[in-house]
Amino acid sequence: MNRFTIPREVFYGDGALDRLKTLEGKKAALVIGGGSVKKNGNLEKIEGLLLEAGLETKVIEGFNIEPTVQMVQDGAKVLNEFEPDWVIGIGGGSVMDAAKAMWLFHEHPELTFEEAAIPFTLPKLRTKAKFAGIPTTSGSGAEVSNLSVITDEKTKIKYPLADFELTPDIAIIDPVMVESMPPNITADTGMDAFTHSIEAYVAKPRTVFTDSLAIGAAEIVKDNLLASYNGDQEARKEMHNAQAMAGMAFANAVLGNVHSLAHKSGPTFGISHGRANAIYLPYVIQFNRTVVTERFAKIATRLGLEGKTNGELVDSLVAYIHQLNADMGIPKTLQAFGVSEELFKEHVDVMAANAMTDPCTGTNPRETTEAEMKNLFVAAYYGEDVTF
Repeated sequence: MNRFTIPREVFYGDGALDRLKTLEGKKAALVIGGGSVKKNGNLEKIEGLLLEAGLETKVIEGFNIEPTVQMVQDGAKVLNEFEPDWVIGIGGGSVMDAAKAMWLFHEHPELTFEEAAIPFTLPKLRTKAKFAGIPTTSGSGAEVSNLSVITDEKTKIKYPLADFELTPDIAIIDPVMVESMPPNITADTGMDAFTHSIEAYVAKPRTVFTDSLAIGAAEIVKDNLLASYNGDQEARKEMHNAQAMAGMAFANAVLGNVHSLAHKSGPTFGISHGRANAIYLPYVIQFNRTVVTERFAKIATRLGLEGKTNGELVDSLVAYIHQLNADMGIPKTLQAFGVSEELFKEHVDVMAANAMTDPCTGTNPRETTEAEMKNLFVAAYYGEDVTF
């Protein structure tokens, strides 16, 4: 038996924020990142809509970096004092991840982080509050997913908390939230969504449900990401929907080595999650092609790429991703990003070992050894084709 879980309700398109006027309860905690959602007026608009619903609001801010264990614990204390009926994450993946984790530890303060990090073992939520996600970027899919990625500030390792209990109750995907998104964020988060769609399509737990969402999202990304990067607002609307589709796919099919590599190297090298995914994606496709050539070829065909054989189609997919990255100013290698050779060599062995323990490694289509994981890092550092 398979399982497919998404939010109970997904509201999308122009005016989707109006759904906030119908929320039932007395209090809503609004978790945000930096000041952009304030500056563009969207936070004020959201507060006004919740006021119409009769909800008192409290803003918890400062989650403009990838969340740490300490940040989550501090936020949970605020929730304990405020006692909200709704926890609403408003932001990109980091904000949403922080809000979910805060919600978890608000509901279960006795839980330890080590216990929470064991996949699919969380206790029941919603005994105190429900969760709503409002994305302000088009990439993470966190508003529809069952994941929360938290960084241990002591070890600098990312730990994905994974459980269907973390799936939001409501996702509100309104394009007004991304109208002013900067080009670099558009690029990084867009490539995050593209990676989600591709990895979900080849992951071991994939199903007919996730396949349709994954390949459909990939096609929309191909047709709209570059235009969105260049400021086309209609393309940006399409991207906002596509990232949610990709999020639904990976939340149920899981991911692969691209994310394992990104989770373990992003904090070390100061690379944003989406940008790290963009760099690693072509190399991991080359690594995985030996076991899922046909599926990669299907993606390439759906994207309209050229090739007479499956092998040529996979080559075209890899070349397309490299070119798309270049068109949006994303470097081809870790070295080009600015990671020094000394720093890379200092950390690569530990990163490879840690990547082996990442949940995404277990669902990668090709079994991976620690030596192969290290070689993937090396290939992405120097820009070498993966032939092992």
